[in-house]
Amino acid sequence: QVQLVESGGGLVQAGGSLRLSCAASGRTLSSYAMGWFRQAPGKERELIGATTRSGSSTYYADSVRGRFTISRDMAKNTVYLQMNSLKSEDTAVYFCAAAHTWSLGTIVSSPSLYGYWGQGTQVTVSP
Repeated sequence: QVQLVESGGGLVQAGGSLRLSCAASGRTLSSYAMGWFRQAPGKERELIGATTRSGSSTYYADSVRGRFTISRDMAKNTVYLQMNSLKSEDTAVYFCAAAHTWSLGTIVSSPSLYGYWGQGTQVTVSP
């Protein structure tokens, strides 16, 4: 079992930055591909970024590419989402998720393949 806890959300003005953390316990994240999702009110949960087990490759949705960055700290068993140049449309609840995979280089894009989810953290961007 992997327990994931997000933190770092909050209220920020447009153009500002936040860094979300996803701290894991129970098992090392080195066996898991990681993803960051968000869900805005009235909308479906969407994948905004993902990284491989090794952290050597990343994927970003068009809406956040160039503004958001995913990183992993294996020693801290934590994954981060650095969010810069935030926009009001980034307002949502943000979730991290872990997908067990045997491949070091796999990006997992389907939400159904993520077996472990955090509880979410609210990010609100004011105009």
